[in-house]
Amino acid sequence: MTTGQWEFWIDRGGTFTDIVARTPEGEIKTHKLLSENPEQYDDAALAGIRHFLGLGQDEPIPADKINTIKMGTTVGTNALLERKGDPTVLVITRGLKDQLRIGYQNRPKLFERHIHLPEMLYSDVIEADERVSASGDIVTPLDETALRSDLERARAAGIDSCAIAFLHGYRYHDHEARAAEIAVELGFSQISISHKVSPLMKLVGRGDTTVVDAYLSPILRRYVAKVAGETGDTRLMFMQSNGGLTSAEAFQGRDCILSGPAGGIVGAARTSEIAGFSHMVGFDMGGTSTDVTHYAGEFERSFETVVAGIRLRAPMMHIHTVAAGGGSICYFEGGRYRVGPESAGANPGPAAYRRGGPLTVTDCNVMLGKLRPEFFPHIFGPKADQPLDVKVVEDQF
Repeated sequence: MTTGQWEFWIDRGGTFTDIVARTPEGEIKTHKLLSENPEQYDDAALAGIRHFLGLGQDEPIPADKINTIKMGTTVGTNALLERKGDPTVLVITRGLKDQLRIGYQNRPKLFERHIHLPEMLYSDVIEADERVSASGDIVTPLDETALRSDLERARAAGIDSCAIAFLHGYRYHDHEARAAEIAVELGFSQISISHKVSPLMKLVGRGDTTVVDAYLSPILRRYVAKVAGETGDTRLMFMQSNGGLTSAEAFQGRDCILSGPAGGIVGAARTSEIAGFSHMVGFDMGGTSTDVTHYAGEFERSFETVVAGIRLRAPMMHIHTVAAGGGSICYFEGGRYRVGPESAGANPGPAAYRRGGPLTVTDCNVMLGKLRPEFFPHIFGPKADQPLDVKVVEDQF
């Protein structure tokens, strides 16, 4: 069914951005760009849309020519994997400042002698003088003066994101709501409150999810604002971790972790069904991460997930993600050749991408002849029209 307008479906990964477009006449077209190529464009998704519409990089995008833009993005996923979110302060009930680090005391590897606790996403912790019992009785009233002073200190240190998670706050909201009001008054631009982000029992899972939301939402908001700002009134929708679409305004940190991979699962499952297969194993290796999943006739979702060492309590596609992709950097350490988790991304990208990048898994495949320049898109170099550079890979190895 054609609408007489353009429709765009975009997968904005850490290294490449892939765009499928339907023209006003109903013809399907595709385009591929590096997700980051500062000399050529400010944003790959917008550059791809301009490419199809025949516009220059500085020309405004006419919103009346576009019906819908639907996008899956790994912006949040990659920020979490590489720990590049915004500095965040955690506000938690006094006496529980280490609760998220202690976690559930699970021992997934029973005989491991050295327990490696996950790295916490927050930069600072504030213990609020407050306590509400499980039945809703106020054991300790919220000390607003002390909290305001502590939040002012965090704000002065340059922290702009605040995660608030109080004991039993999922059910009794008053203290969390008042703490959020104080944070608003002090100018925090991102305030995530546990009873809104993850209104469920168990402080650890609820607290972790709230911290993730505060840590990633600013990055996500900046990206969404950039795309929305240039596409005007066009309907802009984003894929969520649960496999469903949501409007740009409702897209938030806790829902973005598996945005890109979730779209891949939905697409792979539908493609398999068209081909007559009801059972499928999905393997999606991108530039920064690799996602593995399976499908047996219906989408599997989990409500408590660990992604990149972080516990999350939000509906998500059941996906196993590891920080290994084509852009994972190869380096020597302790006499061994190691890979990742740091990624070269799209800028500078792998050495073969002609931007002075380091050796990566992609370059290993170029060296071995598994990635052939003649079959790979010619989108590299100063004018984005050159093939992969085999010589620089050989020289670096």
